[in-house]
Amino acid sequence: MSDHYERVKIELQQMKAAESEAAADEQQLSPASVSSVPADGSFVARRDLTRSSINGRSRSISRSKADGHVGQVNGKQLSDLSPQKSGYSQEKGQSRVSNEQNIKGTLRLLKGKTATNGHVESCHRQTDGKCEHHGKEDGSKVSKKKRAVTVDTSKAKTSLEALKMSIRQLKWKEFPMGRRTACDIYWHGVSFHDNENIISGQVNKFPGMIEMLRKINLSRAVRTMQELFPEEYNFYPRSWILPEEYQLFSSQIRLLKDNDSTLKPTFIVKPDSGSQGDGIYLIRDPADLRVISGSQIKQAVVQEYIQKPLLIDKLKFDIRLYVLVRSLEPLEIYIAKEGLSRFCTEPYQEPSQKNLSHVFMHLTNYSLNVHSGNFVHSDSCSTGSKRTFSSVLYRIASKGVDIKKVWSDIIALVIKTVIALVPELKVYYQADIPPGKPGPTCFQILGFDILLMKNLKPVLLEVNANPSMRIEHEQEVSPGVYEYVPSPVDEEVKVGVIRDTLRLMDPAPRKQHVTSNTGGGSPEEAIVVETGSDEKESVTDSLPTLCLKQVFPKYTKQFNYLRVVERIAAIFLRYLGVKGTMRLGPTGFRTFIRNCKLSNSSFSMASVDILYIDITRRWAGMLPDSREAGMCLQAFIEAFFYMAGRRFKAVALREQVLLLLEVCEGALEGQSHSQKPRPHRSHPTPSSTQNTFSSPALTRRHHHLRHQPLQLSAKANTEN
Repeated sequence: MSDHYERVKIELQQMKAAESEAAADEQQLSPASVSSVPADGSFVARRDLTRSSINGRSRSISRSKADGHVGQVNGKQLSDLSPQKSGYSQEKGQSRVSNEQNIKGTLRLLKGKTATNGHVESCHRQTDGKCEHHGKEDGSKVSKKKRAVTVDTSKAKTSLEALKMSIRQLKWKEFPMGRRTACDIYWHGVSFHDNENIISGQVNKFPGMIEMLRKINLSRAVRTMQELFPEEYNFYPRSWILPEEYQLFSSQIRLLKDNDSTLKPTFIVKPDSGSQGDGIYLIRDPADLRVISGSQIKQAVVQEYIQKPLLIDKLKFDIRLYVLVRSLEPLEIYIAKEGLSRFCTEPYQEPSQKNLSHVFMHLTNYSLNVHSGNFVHSDSCSTGSKRTFSSVLYRIASKGVDIKKVWSDIIALVIKTVIALVPELKVYYQADIPPGKPGPTCFQILGFDILLMKNLKPVLLEVNANPSMRIEHEQEVSPGVYEYVPSPVDEEVKVGVIRDTLRLMDPAPRKQHVTSNTGGGSPEEAIVVETGSDEKESVTDSLPTLCLKQVFPKYTKQFNYLRVVERIAAIFLRYLGVKGTMRLGPTGFRTFIRNCKLSNSSFSMASVDILYIDITRRWAGMLPDSREAGMCLQAFIEAFFYMAGRRFKAVALREQVLLLLEVCEGALEGQSHSQKPRPHRSHPTPSSTQNTFSSPALTRRHHHLRHQPLQLSAKANTEN
């Protein structure tokens, strides 16, 4: 017993001596650094440092940027230190490290900082705010090896090369053939369902995103928002859905021409499920529609064509901008600060009957123009048929254009479009990953195609669920012989987007950064476009700052009032009942009416049943591919609008819907409408907006709009 007591006594004396040495080092820390150290972690941190000193192990750790602040020691910025000085010294005979290295190591141990990708480099981890030591009691060296983030790329397909390059830059671990055990991130090439057996981790696709971004569904989602907020959603062209609205389209165009024989509008027709410009064509008369001719009727969208686009070098061009939807709940949106500008290969002329078929003049699709003899592959980012968006901004800025205003308008367009998509995306998400069921979380990169008009107003052409991430192109090296060669422009933009998406989706714990919300005012005034990065991530000094800029929830105050349909979708989801379904049955609809106390003497439950049958049957005919019976979200929204108009007749539609939402939400919260205070609205609805939008799909609810004359504008048109 005495021998054991003596050994313990000697060890305690050694530890006290080492602690005194560590305390002397701590005295050299700045007051700001010391004040931020949690009290409950100080002793364990010093103990860990003591054991490190006893074993003669040097610990010099490079400063992390995860919290967005640069630490200072004796007035010197830690971020200015050379990254080559980071890492642990392997010299066993070294008894003491330099003063600068000790300070850095002590800062990391006390603050519990994480290294690149969020992995803890100190020899203790934090659990519920307390430090838990993992070393051996004899003070032997603790393993410093970090667990690499794992990425399953077996389903990546066309984005594989850019993805591999991004993973190498991050020094993560790729599994190109998949992995039996779970990976941190799964990178799918097409849809969420590329791999059906994922129960954890993160997937780079949302359930239902492909379906939502088909041209018809996108048009329907934006139309609903246009009816509620016509002025805010005037960036999307007037559209008709074929074949169901063919008669409406024909009658409106005929009426337009009868009123003004000099008008010769042009329209662009896009197949619903088409991609890469396949099947797109221009028309000037409804009789020219190909989707109606023949025995097989194809679904398509016909839209007004923009006849006054902004030109550079006499060529029409569009913008491919990459947008990361990081989460639906809470909604998080990031926009890449760099994009692609894709040029036509034939000088632009306003459409006429003679040049309607000139696709190289009117359509900016890369997949079409690359086959033109005039297409120019360039190693420069500011020349050729595909350039960076920043090079275009520099060109127009040289003419005195306010490019910050252009960026501000584009940011507003992106946020509003995503807000229009979110309600139905949540329905898809719950159908595949019900609450409480094991499953992955999701994120997705979207490709926004935007056209700048001559007055620099951005117009949304379409949104791509699977934008091409190829960083090479085909080149004919000899007659009939092609090979893939690198594309510097694509690599410049796309590798950064994928790499920084992975950085943001790093599953390791990260210190949450606080995004500042600007005050009131218009979106154009509130949105500020900076050249620097807004998000400070825990990355190595060798990587550039993030190219992805957070725009939501950063600008929540400017756009949150638009999320009205999302509130309706929340009620819809509440009554779906059966897990995995996307349709509301008649029992669920009746329960919704009873719980929200919407039935009365003039709107009996029999009327409720008739409304359900009428709307559900009509939407079933408009959605021929659906195999599930019941009321879909869009049908529920139509029913909600109908009941709002029936109950509150004296105000505009937006106000009607908001009032009915108050009734429903108040009843569901156990409060009567009279007891619940009416919320303040910072965006009042002018009465003049009640009938300003004559949407073809929504005229079922407002029959008086059918007979309004069609008003075409050069501000609304599109191309793929």
